[in-house]
Amino acid sequence: MDTQDHNLKETTEQEKATTIPETTTAVSEGARDVEIAEQEDEPEIHTTSSKRRVPEWFEIIWSNRKARAGLILLVFFILLAIFANVLAPYSPTDISFGPSELPSSAHWLGTTQAGQDVFSQLIHGTRTSLLVGALGGGLATLIALVIGMVAGYMGGIVDEILSFIINLGLVVPALPLMVTVAAYSPVKGPTIIILVIGLTSWAWGARFKRSQVLTLRVRDYITSAQFAGEGTLRIVFREILPNMLSLTVLSYISAAIGAIGAEAGLEFLGVGDPSTISWGMMLYWANNGGALVTGQWAWLIAPGLALAGITSCLMLINFGVDALSNPQLREE
Repeated sequence: MDTQDHNLKETTEQEKATTIPETTTAVSEGARDVEIAEQEDEPEIHTTSSKRRVPEWFEIIWSNRKARAGLILLVFFILLAIFANVLAPYSPTDISFGPSELPSSAHWLGTTQAGQDVFSQLIHGTRTSLLVGALGGGLATLIALVIGMVAGYMGGIVDEILSFIINLGLVVPALPLMVTVAAYSPVKGPTIIILVIGLTSWAWGARFKRSQVLTLRVRDYITSAQFAGEGTLRIVFREILPNMLSLTVLSYISAAIGAIGAEAGLEFLGVGDPSTISWGMMLYWANNGGALVTGQWAWLIAPGLALAGITSCLMLINFGVDALSNPQLREE
């Protein structure tokens, strides 16, 4: 009996010895599989986070070929404006050169009637056009945004009064009003032109935004905000405005294009500051200096091409902004 019991114990210990390593091996293999799975998942997490560093709206705009070309051209003009002092070979107000010189290696676009370098003036004029476009278009968009959204949301007597003001702004001819205000203003220069453009170019944008708010104010989330007791301004600018962001950007770009063109037109008509270095003033002095008669085509054509270039790049960006609000326009 003792021998049988001893043999039984040895058999049980051998079974345990063979079972434990198998279990340990299975556990270690399972842990190794988990570690491998975690290591395989880590690159995917990093890749996803790296993709999210670029905003989605920028990816949509950049994916549009026309908008991409417009952005590159706009960056080019911005760099010209920032580094104008470095890129311009001479001071734009330097009159020490010969008057009415034709293009040469010393003066790529010739000189003006007063002896100023045309190429240097062209580079420095980028600052004025970008400044007027950004601030004049921004002021017009801000006025249109406030009046149009308040009129569309409030309704009633408020809508009637603001709609009358909007319609009045639509029927008043903008260009004669701009010329009159700018001509009789005691202050000359880009500041008054920005104010004139902003205060006379908001009506179309306000009407457009009012029509958009009329369709948004009946949505369920607006009704919920009203029942929650939120104020009018909070609903208009925290609930409605984010849903009109792409349309607001479109309106701003259009207003900036109009502001750049209006600034050039006003200065070409002679109602700006003659000492301002801008593309519109270059056209004014080229016309008065008889650029066509003296054969100085570059003096006249260069600022015109620059104006066409900067307005074209903004119009190209419009295609990408359109794709933000209309997924059907997005390019694969």
